Amino acid sequence: MKVLYFDCFSGISGDMTLGALIDLGIDVKCFKNELQRLNLDGYEIAIKKKVKYGIAGTDVEINLCDDHAYSSSNLQDVEMLINSSGLREKVKCFSKKVFREIARAEAKVHNKSIDEVHFHEVGAVDSIVDIVGVSICLDLLDVQMAFSSPLHEGQGFIECRHGMLPVPVPAVMEMLTGSKIPIPIIIENINTELVTPTGIGIIKCLASDFGNMPAMIIDKVGYGMGKRDTGRLNAIRIVMGTLFQENGDMEEIVVLETNIDDMSPEILGYLMERLLENGALDVFNTPIHMKKNRPAVMVTVLAGKDNEQKLTDIVLEECSTLGIRRSMVTRYCMDRKVINIDTKFGNARVKVAAKGNIKKISPEYEDCKEIAKRTGMPLQEIFQMVLEKSKKKLF
Repeated sequence: MKVLYFDCFSGISGDMTLGALIDLGIDVKCFKNELQRLNLDGYEIAIKKKVKYGIAGTDVEINLCDDHAYSSSNLQDVEMLINSSGLREKVKCFSKKVFREIARAEAKVHNKSIDEVHFHEVGAVDSIVDIVGVSICLDLLDVQMAFSSPLHEGQGFIECRHGMLPVPVPAVMEMLTGSKIPIPIIIENINTELVTPTGIGIIKCLASDFGNMPAMIIDKVGYGMGKRDTGRLNAIRIVMGTLFQENGDMEEIVVLETNIDDMSPEILGYLMERLLENGALDVFNTPIHMKKNRPAVMVTVLAGKDNEQKLTDIVLEECSTLGIRRSMVTRYCMDRKVINIDTKFGNARVKVAAKGNIKKISPEYEDCKEIAKRTGMPLQEIFQMVLEKSKKKLF
């Protein structure tokens, strides 16, 4: 799987991200041709190599023309511009997702509806070019997933359209809250802004996880240069490569565990149903004894990394627990698929698993139960009938 890792050791902004993506080897002429599909005039884009602190990277600068006419006022204007363009559908969708995320944060900060927000950051031509440009680059690179380091931010105050604002600026702080995937931030002893609303909007909508770089085979590294003098290398580094797997039959999952000694078994049963309905890979309860020999149950949830936060929230909502243990494990997996088997009593789904010469078939319980209840036949007979038909179809 081709992936990107965003190393935000000096924060993240739109122009830095765009520069680093281009620095990964995107043809500048091809990029500019794609950007022209936006049908936005009144600016010039300068893309050039720069060396800072002995490190070569790509600098992107958007210069407004004296006669530039485009003046965006709200989210609807920006979305109309994107929708009416000749950009690819994938580029349009991600661009609008980022704009809407930033607009949501600005609306909350200024106590307005999302349609009432008059952008100062998002509506600027350079930010439009940055966000759409990043979307184009992601499409050209054809990556399947992105990860990010914790975001490094400065401190103090910066002057904005609304006056002197604290760093992180309010819109950035708002985007840090309520994220489905927690976004860690590290405050540095640097008296300026390192994380811009455009930058965090992009990475929040893109990254599947934040933390250390996953095990990967590195193909290319790109640097996008920042404009501010921070007293050290002000850039973002993006690493492109493929995820490293020692065994193709293994996958990494999240294990969530909590101990319960003060809840009704019926509620625990309902919890299990909710978790499975919301995508848990498996849920099981283990009898245990806690301090003072109190009988209890350890609830264990197996989850995919993309579904971890949702399932964590369900456990906290439905349980009396105050905390959940989390660990990452790997598991061996057979290739799996679901097929439909047509019987004289109706369709039934069947799970099929295979690994080399090993093959397994398992009729779907809920489908077999529905047929048994409808026909009055014993459930075990329905299971056997579906199993036999599956073997004939597959083998």
